[in-house]
Amino acid sequence: MTVSLKSFPEPLEDLQKEPAARKNGEKSYAGWIGSVHESNFKRFVEVGRVVLLKSGPNAGKIAIISEIIDHNRAIIDGPTTSVPRQAYPYKHLTLTPLKVTGLPRGAGTGAVRKLAEKEAIVEKWEKSSWAKKRAAVEARRSLNDFGRFSVMLAKKQRRDIVRKAVHKAKKA
Repeated sequence: MTVSLKSFPEPLEDLQKEPAARKNGEKSYAGWIGSVHESNFKRFVEVGRVVLLKSGPNAGKIAIISEIIDHNRAIIDGPTTSVPRQAYPYKHLTLTPLKVTGLPRGAGTGAVRKLAEKEAIVEKWEKSSWAKKRAAVEARRSLNDFGRFSVMLAKKQRRDIVRKAVHKAKKA
């Protein structure tokens, strides 16, 4: 079976045609299969992306992707967080919304350090709600028995204050 290339529409010609409006603002172009709309994904594996390490000896630290090896691994480097330059599988990384702009592919540790310090990546991470929640969970996990007892007493006091305020509001 022979297929003529003339039977397929030219992509440039189709892009120049007037888009037909669809539901939710999607636009469909005549001759194209599917629709063109904004992606739901906001974080991509790219050079300069700041990542959170999920496992290994540096779990919980952040690093920066400096080179993409293949579809399973990237070279990460965290000179400001004492993460050594190494190949790391994507399944052990979590992509963060932070990104170092202007980082060239395969940049060395010195260049990564310079750009990370210039853009204050560690400070931005520490100010993020994600990092604050992780710190709060870690602090809660590391409580000893007396710390848990103090938390219990504080929760009881808070509960009592709320109960009294609700009772007072009902009376009024």
